[in-house]
Amino acid sequence: MKVYIINENPEWIAPLGRALDSLGLPWAEWYVDQGSIDLDAEPPEGVFFNRMSPSSYTRGHAYSVPHTRELLNWLEMRGRRVINGSSAFELEISKIRQHQALRAAGIRTPKSVAVIGGREAIFDAARGFPVPFIIKPNRGGRGKGVRLITSLNQLVTYLSSPDIELPPDGVVVLQEYIRSAQPVITRAEFVGGEFVYAIQSRTLDGFELCPADACSPCDRDATFTLRPGFADPLLERYRAFLRAHGISICGIEFVEGLDGRKYTYDINSTTNYNPAIEAAVTEPATMRVARFLGDALATERFNANRAGGVGQARKRFALAAAEVWEPTAPAAS
Repeated sequence: MKVYIINENPEWIAPLGRALDSLGLPWAEWYVDQGSIDLDAEPPEGVFFNRMSPSSYTRGHAYSVPHTRELLNWLEMRGRRVINGSSAFELEISKIRQHQALRAAGIRTPKSVAVIGGREAIFDAARGFPVPFIIKPNRGGRGKGVRLITSLNQLVTYLSSPDIELPPDGVVVLQEYIRSAQPVITRAEFVGGEFVYAIQSRTLDGFELCPADACSPCDRDATFTLRPGFADPLLERYRAFLRAHGISICGIEFVEGLDGRKYTYDINSTTNYNPAIEAAVTEPATMRVARFLGDALATERFNANRAGGVGQARKRFALAAAEVWEPTAPAAS
């Protein structure tokens, strides 16, 4: 058995690979773009960590997301342990669904409008939306295509620009711009559903705020800073949210408004970590992830051995999944 990392951007998984190597854990990259899935075959044994990014289309991998959706379902139906599986991925690839799920959990979010269509549909929706506002792809990542719009005239200019970054499916979100005392947002990192640390990201230079060195070049040490000792009741709400949606590893972003209230706007289950911050903390998040995956792998091995071998374990899982339960008659009073 080994850990399989599902992804389409090998640069993003290199730090985790080094951490897994340092612990002596067997792992392999499962590169996903176009291809096929033998639906009658058995997947390999092990633990599968979904690291597929919704921004994969910006790197020319137009088929990675639909491929991953079917791959995760296949793995889960075959009883494999998937970290950040189908439930998590459905939120990862839709800001609209994130917004709805957060609101349903009682977590404050910015006012948002989903727009499906092209430039005309965006402009029509924006005419009734207070400025300034943020426009972003529904299926986005790394802050790609996220713009601050301060007037309708600016929006017209943006929509007519050849440099416009609209997503290929034509679904965008208009989102209330939350004014804050400082031009920063906070990102709370979770591993195994538990809070690890929080960082602040400076927004003066835009919204492409992926902290990894493999992302867009900028002065990353100045852009990202540790928020030491961060503690807030919101963290417990985040923990409960992650449990409810099957999310084990992620970063959650929020902004603090001038009124002191916190507005949550993004859940990133393909979170990356900044090397300078990782070097400054007692236990880096990358190593926490590696240990979490190692524990999951050890559990899978134990369960397989206890069930009398891998084949018998899978056979019993399939039988249990297919079993039809008859209703039990109520006991006589």
